[in-house]
Amino acid sequence: MKEMAWQILVRVFRLIPGPIRRQCCRLAFHAAAAGKPKAGLLELLDDYDQLRNQIDKCGIRYEGGIHPKHRLTAYHRFFVERIAPGARVLDVGCGYGAVAASLAEAGAIVTGVDIDAESLRAARERFVHANLRFVAGDATRELPDERFGVIVLSNVLEHLEHRVVFLRKLADTFGPCRFLIRLPMINRDWLVPLKQELGVPFYSDPGHYTEYTEATFRAEMAAAGLAVGHVQIQWGEIWAEVNACRA
Repeated sequence: MKEMAWQILVRVFRLIPGPIRRQCCRLAFHAAAAGKPKAGLLELLDDYDQLRNQIDKCGIRYEGGIHPKHRLTAYHRFFVERIAPGARVLDVGCGYGAVAASLAEAGAIVTGVDIDAESLRAARERFVHANLRFVAGDATRELPDERFGVIVLSNVLEHLEHRVVFLRKLADTFGPCRFLIRLPMINRDWLVPLKQELGVPFYSDPGHYTEYTEATFRAEMAAAGLAVGHVQIQWGEIWAEVNACRA
């Protein structure tokens, strides 16, 4: 009922001409900023998070179902360039399957695993390739009974509480392999420590257990017995190639 009422309000608000809607928003922002500084910051930061969320949703619709960051940041290329054709790849937490599909199109033999049934349904509908399959499952509890030469973890580790144990399990289960890892950085923006100082959620996603600096990333890999190879910082993220040999 609450969601229905909200949708009705959105439709009514849409009837107001765009310039007037935007002016109302600007007035709200000015009113928040004109009050006590801390209260104003809290209100404006919440508005900022809500705006970012709506930009993401609108961007996905604009791109036809995939977030435009996939295209604009070109991060798929980081994975594709480091995986040879014919390599067997496990994409853990594959989500909607965009990265897995790029790897399959480049000639890798890819298994994408994810716990979210809706994401997998969308992945199977959108991406069909002879070298690509999607499997439902919780990779922290059960893993495919196969061998993989490369494991992809694209924006996955930060969603896990026991990351070192998980990385060791992957390395022990699949033997010699490489990890290709993408992670969000906590020092990506000055607003992050400001939010932390104000006592409000400061991670980029409410489902994150952690976010990284390059130093904390390297320390976590060392704790898992993994050797960090290539590292690059792009778009406020860490993109890294990690060897599964013992450091």
